[in-house]
Amino acid sequence: MSPEYSPEPADAERFTEQYDAFYSRFAHAYDRLVKFFPVWRNWLDNALPWIQGPQVLEVSFGTGYLITQIAGQFETYGIDLSQNLARVTRDNLRRSKLTAHIQVANVESLPYPAAVFDSIINTMAFTAYPDGQLAMAEITRVLKPGGRLVMLDINYPHNANMIGTLLTRGWKAGGDIIRDLPELLESFGYQFADQEVGGFGSVHLYVATAPGQSDS
Repeated sequence: MSPEYSPEPADAERFTEQYDAFYSRFAHAYDRLVKFFPVWRNWLDNALPWIQGPQVLEVSFGTGYLITQIAGQFETYGIDLSQNLARVTRDNLRRSKLTAHIQVANVESLPYPAAVFDSIINTMAFTAYPDGQLAMAEITRVLKPGGRLVMLDINYPHNANMIGTLLTRGWKAGGDIIRDLPELLESFGYQFADQEVGGFGSVHLYVATAPGQSDS
């Protein structure tokens, strides 16, 4: 079974509105899913060992599971498009007695100056962006040269096994945009490792180094 990647949506604004409406409506249910569904948490936990500080940004933080894991270790920032998800994340931080800089913003226009973050995290979210090139350009802009991009997302299994391929196609059929992320990362000059971490090879962890030389 060969990979069948998604086209970019014809109506980017409508695509974004639909995703925002869905996650805004089910924000609390999504929070419970992450907290009480161990497989999902295990997937997200794969990002933790690769985060380097001191300044860390999570793009599309959902209900803030990863932010609550790292806010005590780094100067932590987060953006998400959904007001409801931001509210749930602030509540989770408050219950954990942690602080982070939480904003409502769009990945296509990140509210930060260039080259400010040592690490950027993006988990199970890139498939919901209508313009992959623009999203990656903005992520790259605010990441320091030599900084680290830690991504977790859906892609086809390396060995093209049937179950993993069908799971990936299921995400695609559900409306997610399945992209060739290695090709996209390469086009922006990243050096990266691509590891399958779940879903019969359909869940991939990308640990990428931004082009340019780190100050450290």
